[in-house]
Amino acid sequence: MKNNIIRLGLILAAFAVVACASLAVVYQVTEPAIASQAQDALNSSLKELFPEATSHEDIKGAVSSSDETVKIEEAYLVKNDLAPLGVAIKATTASYKGPATVLIGVRLDRSITGVHILEMSDTPGLGANAASSTYYVDKAKKITFPGQFTGKYITDKFEVKTDVIPITAATVTSKAITKAVKVASASAGEYLQAMALGTAAPSAISGASQEAAQPAAEATSGASATSSGSATTQPAKPAAETTSGASQ
Repeated sequence: MKNNIIRLGLILAAFAVVACASLAVVYQVTEPAIASQAQDALNSSLKELFPEATSHEDIKGAVSSSDETVKIEEAYLVKNDLAPLGVAIKATTASYKGPATVLIGVRLDRSITGVHILEMSDTPGLGANAASSTYYVDKAKKITFPGQFTGKYITDKFEVKTDVIPITAATVTSKAITKAVKVASASAGEYLQAMALGTAAPSAISGASQEAAQPAAEATSGASATSSGSATTQPAKPAAETTSGASQ
């Protein structure tokens, strides 16, 4: 009896090892394809948000969320061949039945180019209408729930039932998506402001911006050299700094 139990245990262990090895092989084979599909989906979404874009650069390390309930998953500086066009941010927050993930685009003028709902698991026919291309919050104009954010500025209120039309009988979902859009767009705006002031990550600043800053630096260097070459050197005075400054 004891030997039978041991033998059965060994057989089960062998099956477990084979199963784990098989899963590992399947994962290694499918991982590149899955990653490629995810990248293709991202490129397609970015192209819809910024049709004129030709490239994008990862800037996640330079972008942060002002709300701990909204997580910045990915962030990109989107460009064409000449200059930056704006920022795209992928963000996740808790919705009615689980996490909801959105991708938003913000132009240099701080207007939203569009919102894509990438993932959500809310109730079909209710909260799930947020991701439906045939559910309209404005039937006359055929505007979808995420579609109403296009053209809004990051300084807008983003308040459900004030400047955001909610999904019928899905207040929780409406508020969750709206919060994610508001926080993510604000984060994009902060990055664009830092880029304009030259305080964003150096690699994320366009070559045109860096080239524009170079003559000023050379002029300052030349002025310093002239001053140091004079007979009497006066301490330079520091220049004044300007800072810009529910239920479902």
